[in-house]
Amino acid sequence: MSEDAPAEEIDATTEDEADAVADPAEKPVEEMTPDLEEEMSKKLAEARDTIGAELRKVIIGQEAVVDQMLIALLAGGHCLITGAPGLAKTLLVSTLAKVFDLSFNRVQFTPDLMPSDITGTEILEETADGKRELVFSKGPIFANLILADEINRTPPKTQAALLEAMQEKQVSVAGQSLQLDKPFFVLATQNPIEMEGTYPLPEAQLDRFMFNIVIDYLSEDEEVAVVSQTTGSGAGEVKSIFSGEDLMKCHEVVRRVPIAEEVVRYAVRLAANSRPGQENSGDYINEWVNWGAGTRAGQNLVLGAKTKALLDGRAHVTYEDIRAMTGPVFRHRILTNYRAEAEGITIDQVIEKLIEMTPEKA
Repeated sequence: MSEDAPAEEIDATTEDEADAVADPAEKPVEEMTPDLEEEMSKKLAEARDTIGAELRKVIIGQEAVVDQMLIALLAGGHCLITGAPGLAKTLLVSTLAKVFDLSFNRVQFTPDLMPSDITGTEILEETADGKRELVFSKGPIFANLILADEINRTPPKTQAALLEAMQEKQVSVAGQSLQLDKPFFVLATQNPIEMEGTYPLPEAQLDRFMFNIVIDYLSEDEEVAVVSQTTGSGAGEVKSIFSGEDLMKCHEVVRRVPIAEEVVRYAVRLAANSRPGQENSGDYINEWVNWGAGTRAGQNLVLGAKTKALLDGRAHVTYEDIRAMTGPVFRHRILTNYRAEAEGITIDQVIEKLIEMTPEKA
């Protein structure tokens, strides 16, 4: 734990624990002074309305989705986005990149995509003196914000190339390690339909994503507004509000938010109670769940809750902040079994039951 962090704050204190946390930039852009921290806290408190206003120029509806994506970016985490085609996933991500003034690349994942198509490759070039030499040509992963479209449609070796970059913030080419741009985020989409011919991400790789955000269909009024806007004169120009350096400072501010130990314990109990066969696991967990959430779940609950508190203009974390993060944090970390599927029990229903049956205080 750093000397600047509050005593109550949960933080990674070992290398293993540090790897487990959703990765913000390892080093701040500049040392955080109290004045700078206060300035960034105020800017974060105002961020939801100002960023929302810019996003609404292009994106209609999906308020919860936008909030969750914003929380993930400010906390320094990667996102898995689940939704049917045509729900503006790409548009939402590219618009967020404009708002934060981040470089943006989109990669369409296909069965024939190779790791070098993402990371880049060495090409043979002729120099001015007539000699030939290998020069590395950077791939699309060298950007601040990467949209990995339909990540489950490419083989595991290509998925692994992307996920290694997510964790290590670097790519290895010809024995050399090349650092990626900072800040670095991966927003990966999955199509919940047409699952034939796909390569589902292993649980250990899913765990690298801070959130699994579900995008659903719009209401009739919102869909009418979308159709009218997209077939009319078009949306307004989106302005940049934050810079990449601002975003990296935000990561530092988020981690300094104080949190009471009892609230941390509540987050840890939620994760622990999702694991079958444990002392405090309910019968419903033992009956419906094959695998529960690990330690990263508790860490991401706390990071997400801290960010939510700042966006709400508060300097402390509440139990409700933790509960609000439980859905996107646990959705891809809890695996239900055949019995749950046969009874029509969904992951979200398990999470709702978990929140209901886990007391705030032991």
